[in-house]
Amino acid sequence: MLEISIAAEKIGEIGGLPVTNSLLATWIVMIVLTAGSYAVTRRLTRIPSNAQLIVELVVGGIYDFFSSVVGLRIKQFFPLIATFFIFIMFSNWFGLLPGVGTVGFPHGEKFIPLLRAGTADLNMTIALAIISVVSIQYFGFKTLGGHYTKRYINFTDPIGFFLGILEILSQLASIVSFAFRLFGNIFAGEVLLAVIAFLLPYLAPVPFLGLELFVGFIQALVFSILTAVFLVIAVTHGEEEHSRGEVSHNG
Repeated sequence: MLEISIAAEKIGEIGGLPVTNSLLATWIVMIVLTAGSYAVTRRLTRIPSNAQLIVELVVGGIYDFFSSVVGLRIKQFFPLIATFFIFIMFSNWFGLLPGVGTVGFPHGEKFIPLLRAGTADLNMTIALAIISVVSIQYFGFKTLGGHYTKRYINFTDPIGFFLGILEILSQLASIVSFAFRLFGNIFAGEVLLAVIAFLLPYLAPVPFLGLELFVGFIQALVFSILTAVFLVIAVTHGEEEHSRGEVSHNG
C-alpha cells in the first residue's frame, strides 16, 4: 500500500533527542561532502591531478557564474552562496538514490522509510531560509553599521517608519517563500516518483528521475541566486542611502 507522509518520520533517539529519516539523510550528505572536500584539498599541487582539476573547474565555474550576479563582492559572499548551492543540490539528489524512501521497517500498520531527502522536510528548508535571511542582515550590518537599522527603524520620518515595517514583514515573508518553494518542489518530486513507481514500476520512473535531477539542480540554483541577489540589495541599497545622507548633510 502506498503511503505518503508530509512530515519526516522518527526512526530513533540520541540522548533523548528524536532522529528522523530526513535528519539521518542530512548527516550522511554532510559527512560525504566534508570527507570529499578533505580528500580533494589535503594534497593540493601546482600541477593538479585529474580529481583536483575537475574540482577546480567545477568550483571555478560556480565562482564565475555567481560573480556575474554579485559583482565585486563575490569574494565576500561566495563561501555562503556556494555552500548553499552545493549542499542543497546534493541533498536534493540524495533523495533520488536507490533505497531512499523505499528501504525501511514496519511500524504497526505503517511503513517507515529509513532515509528521506533532507530538503523534503519542511524543518530543514525553514532552517536554511532562516540562515539565508539572517546572513543577509549580518552582511548588511557588517557593511553599513548602525546606518543599516534605518532600513527597518526610522522614527524621524513617518513614511520611512511605515516603510520599515513593510521591510520587516518582507524579510519574514522571504523566510516563508524560501522554505516553501524548496520544500514544495522537492517533496512534490518525491511524491511523483513514488506514485509512478507504484503504478508502473521498473522502466517508467526512469524519465522522471532525469526530470527530478534537473529540478534538484534548479532549486539549489534558485535558492542560491535569490540569496545572492538579496545580499547585493541589502548592501548596495544601504550604501546608496548612506551616500545620499552624507551628501545632504555636507550640503
